[in-house]
Amino acid sequence: MHDEPYAVERPALYVVATPIGNLQDFTPRARAVLAACDLIAAEDTRVTGQLLKHFGITTRMISLREHNEREAAAKLIERLQAGETIAQVSDAGTPAVSDPGARLVEAVHAAGFKVIPIPGASALLAALAGAGMQSPRFQFYGFLEPKSGARKKELAALANLPHTVAFFEAPHRIADSLVDMAEVFGADRIGVVCRELTKTFETIRRAPLSELAAWVAADANQQRGELVVLIESAPAKADDASNAHDHLLIPLLRELPTKQAVKLAAEISGGNRNALYERALELKAD
Repeated sequence: MHDEPYAVERPALYVVATPIGNLQDFTPRARAVLAACDLIAAEDTRVTGQLLKHFGITTRMISLREHNEREAAAKLIERLQAGETIAQVSDAGTPAVSDPGARLVEAVHAAGFKVIPIPGASALLAALAGAGMQSPRFQFYGFLEPKSGARKKELAALANLPHTVAFFEAPHRIADSLVDMAEVFGADRIGVVCRELTKTFETIRRAPLSELAAWVAADANQQRGELVVLIESAPAKADDASNAHDHLLIPLLRELPTKQAVKLAAEISGGNRNALYERALELKAD
């Protein structure tokens, strides 16, 4: 029973997540799909070839990179029309998340074929899990502009957001980007630098942005590899302090008595219980 090949749907495009470092994070379902499909569209066939070789997968590959994605998508649609099943992978992690792939997925949807995501390793979600950010919401921004002036403009537009902001950053830009973040967001704003997640030299460092910038600048090893940077949500402004915890209080008040809702909100947020109680009464009156 276990030796039977995986029954992929035909025709369909499978969007398959691959490991971001540790090969043990490659899911059995992802491996089975890659072995059973007719063709793998890979960001870099050399990189994916090493992965396939390790797991004994012999499926044929073609290149699907940013510069050829539109042209390749048209050819892959023809293969779907012929009844084939295609798997799409990037060099690491989940395709179409700051990687090539979105154009192909859009084209497949437009052509009326099924798209099936196969979840797995994600540097973004791994970083969020290891960062300890308290905001229940986050925004993934991807890569920032490479030049400092343009980068600061981008950061300024994000500086007052009431939720965590997550970035990917290139190793040769991480030191300069952290300096700009400390300048725009404030030296004391908490950030987390996650480097080489799941790999041998994995590093997760949480500190004020000024400390992170100095630490990375002083250690060339922290300027290597794959990086995710997370910035905590902007502190509540003085005139917003009374409703800073409404995102907790409102749903709790729907389900619990006022005192119990306030007690739980205070435990979760660390906010002043008396202030939360006063705010809860205001919310119930409204």
